Amino acid sequence: MSQSQVILLPDAGPLITLAYADALDLLFKPGWSLQLVDMVLHEVTRNQTPTSEKIQRWASALPILPTRTCQRYREAQAVENARLKKTNLGELAIQESMNEFALAEPPATGVFLFEDHKIARASFLLPDNCRKISTRAYLLFLEQRGLLDATQTAASVERTAIRNGRFFSQLRFPPS
Repeated sequence: MSQSQVILLPDAGPLITLAYADALDLLFKPGWSLQLVDMVLHEVTRNQTPTSEKIQRWASALPILPTRTCQRYREAQAVENARLKKTNLGELAIQESMNEFALAEPPATGVFLFEDHKIARASFLLPDNCRKISTRAYLLFLEQRGLLDATQTAASVERTAIRNGRFFSQLRFPPS
């Protein structure tokens, strides 16, 4: 399978962690197509945070995948006094996108990059052509493939994010 047939879909957590580490460009290192799901981008930019503007600027040139999840969220937002569900919408939108990958001809391989420990433990339904990987496992993958700069290691990227203020999950997935 060619590298261009693999589409990396990061969730909010990895985007925030890599922004804290000033390492968002590591998402391009494997040579896969990188796409952002609209709901995830909304989640990481809707409020002023230490990383929201950095992620917004960085994402400005990336393809954004539209989802029904985000469309319905925005429609509900427009209705006065609407009760908005905000939790897990990014994950639902990613799952929606991966289901579309499975229906495409030929099917694309989706890689769901996550950080939330609840996803690691959950039975997140993935089509056969999709995978999920944690931020830590992704960084180790880059390190093992020699895709990090000579001065970087997976651990140094993680330490930089933590030193810059990111609370990084201690859960390891897959477990060591």
